[in-house]
Amino acid sequence: MTGEAVVVGAGIAGLAAARGLLAAGWRVQVRERSDGLPVTGTSLGMWPAAMRALDDLGLGEEVRAASVEARGGRILRPDGRALARLGPERSVRMVPRPVLLEALARDLPPGTIAWHRPAGDPGLLPDADVVVAADGVHSPVRTALFGVAERPLGTVAIRGRALLPAEGVTETWGPGRIFGITPYDAISTYWYACFRAELLPEPPPAGATAEVLRGLYRGWHPAVQQVLAALDETSLDRRELLDVPPLRSYVTARTALVGDAAHAMAPNLGRGAAEALVDATTLVDALTEDAEPLVDEAGVAAALRHYDAVRRPPTTRLVRAARLLNRMSTGHRLVRPRDLALAAVGRLV
Repeated sequence: MTGEAVVVGAGIAGLAAARGLLAAGWRVQVRERSDGLPVTGTSLGMWPAAMRALDDLGLGEEVRAASVEARGGRILRPDGRALARLGPERSVRMVPRPVLLEALARDLPPGTIAWHRPAGDPGLLPDADVVVAADGVHSPVRTALFGVAERPLGTVAIRGRALLPAEGVTETWGPGRIFGITPYDAISTYWYACFRAELLPEPPPAGATAEVLRGLYRGWHPAVQQVLAALDETSLDRRELLDVPPLRSYVTARTALVGDAAHAMAPNLGRGAAEALVDATTLVDALTEDAEPLVDEAGVAAALRHYDAVRRPPTTRLVRAARLLNRMSTGHRLVRPRDLALAAVGRLV
């Protein structure tokens, strides 16, 4: 017997869930409000659990071939001196978002994704055995069914690419602001600036974001200055950072929240995309029994409860930890004690 699933959102979590459910014998319809996959985007950290999820989806080798491996990392002071180091045994693959999305969407049956189809009223979604809400941090499904909206972190991020190679992974912490540098691919750098919202001029000058950044990070070490000198104003992405308060459940009736709809978090841990992939494969596994879809109401309800029990506790901890790290790294006060404590922890680990 074939089950039917409606997936709301064609981002990482939604496409991964759709791909996994199709492979498990489900009929799947994906509804996406945009007109197609994005052609630009950030560099995403794929930790070992996420790479295992991609292996489960049959995409691990393809993604490895199209990404770069980063080992270790350093947290620096604005003058370039190291506060803490992560050893080379800590490995993460840096995957461009467009590469990952294209891999997840490739070879889906024609018509699986209905582009330019917003979710609308969650109560009016097509009847299906399962609804997978993968509609992001602003999730209308979560707001309607769970009554929980996203919340601001009080910080702003500006991100982009620079056409120069990155020498490893670094994050530089200063008063009220940080600056991160990671590989995007073999020839370019993905960078991000995160700072307290009140440091941004009000209103922000139109078309002068690069100049604002150069002012905020003036005098920082040469690697930051090299990136700032190579900025392309037209490619900058600026957004207020948000997360989702911890939920009492990720499931209700026939609906499951996945990815940012369930647990959008501050980007400081670099885990959002990776956890979305693990959500998707965990949900697919829960909804499949003996290689067959679970389509009876009791079976689906039990599968969703299992998914919630497995995924909600660890992702709730990550949301809290990422929020705390966002506050610490961009703190205005007690910067020297913070740096001393970070250096001490770095020596221990």
